[in-house]
Amino acid sequence: MRSAVDSVLPFIDEKEVVELTRKLVQIQSVYRPGTEDGNEENAARFVENYLRKMGLEVHYEEVVPGRPNVIAIYDSGRPGKTLLFEAHTDVVTEGDRKAWTYDPFGAEIADGKIYGRGSCDTKGNLAAAIAAVHAIKKSGVSFPGKIMLCIPCDEEGMMIGIKDFIRRGWAEGVDGAIICEPEENQLCITQKGAMRVIIKTYGKMAHGAMPLTGINPNTRMARIIVELEKQEQREKERVGKHPFLGWPSITPTIVRGPVRGEPQLNVIPDQCMVALDIRTVPGQDHAELRKQMEEIIERLGQADPHFKATLEVIEERPWTETDPNSEIVVAVAEAYREITGKAPVYNGVPGATDGTFLHLAGVPIITTGAGDRHIPHHVDEYVEIDELLETVKIYALSALKFLGSA
Repeated sequence: MRSAVDSVLPFIDEKEVVELTRKLVQIQSVYRPGTEDGNEENAARFVENYLRKMGLEVHYEEVVPGRPNVIAIYDSGRPGKTLLFEAHTDVVTEGDRKAWTYDPFGAEIADGKIYGRGSCDTKGNLAAAIAAVHAIKKSGVSFPGKIMLCIPCDEEGMMIGIKDFIRRGWAEGVDGAIICEPEENQLCITQKGAMRVIIKTYGKMAHGAMPLTGINPNTRMARIIVELEKQEQREKERVGKHPFLGWPSITPTIVRGPVRGEPQLNVIPDQCMVALDIRTVPGQDHAELRKQMEEIIERLGQADPHFKATLEVIEERPWTETDPNSEIVVAVAEAYREITGKAPVYNGVPGATDGTFLHLAGVPIITTGAGDRHIPHHVDEYVEIDELLETVKIYALSALKFLGSA
């Protein structure tokens, strides 16, 4: 009697995987407000039609105008668990096209690689997930439960797509999720958290030649930044270097003074703003980090009667950890061993993914997929075709193992 994997793998179509990746890359789904072709809608419509032709139950849901989610379900008709594959349609800007060797939206093939913006992050993996489900469906192999595809918008921004998916109740009853991101097919069972923080200092405009007639918010902000550097060092010493995620960090990414209007060399501005990209690891508490930053501001204010500052957390994404012995991790690990003949390599995601919010919703997650993890957002982004085909096989077998048919 043939095993489920032997029944399914012959139905993986290499041409389908390559051509589907190329067609997705050729759709420019960089979010550009106000432009007809500058969002995820065209990519979502393409995926919607493709999945309908596959015979899946498909839902097209607009999150905000022009920014839709696509949800597809392959229901076996038998009671069982639900597995979710998640991969987003949006990509980051291509930047300066002249810097590219290949057309960023040409999806050209060279040296066994597909080049283009989003080929690695994460349209290749979106194609891999679709092709894996297609192979299972074409094979007719019997399995219990359901396979769901969530293809949201806005993973590269504020993740409004996955938040809407959860808000509408789609995550309820999902027993495990594979987050399809470029991780060189390593099994990522943890990911960094993130806090996006805006700090403003307030002063009084004055002539640069007569600084004592004003209050300089820039020097006050400099004191805050120095204290934040000390806070970062204390956190590093306290939690140490995580084996998969490395060091926690508190990084000022934008410093602006004045906050509004045009800066001028001989004018002290009335305000200064710093944006912080804070990345956290297991063992850190976001509420405690915020408290420590507020204490810095309070302490500096006590030493300076002209010191005034505010702090606002505009986005928060907690770190995640999945037990390596959980069903979803075990299923993917077994699939990896069977497909590659090697022991899986466990790792962590250096940033946040849509899986962050699925984790918050109570869904066990694992992040894995084709693509060099250092290539996303780079010029001449690419995905290797051989690795992509390996990913399709891992995805397909992981689904069968998780649902109980392999």
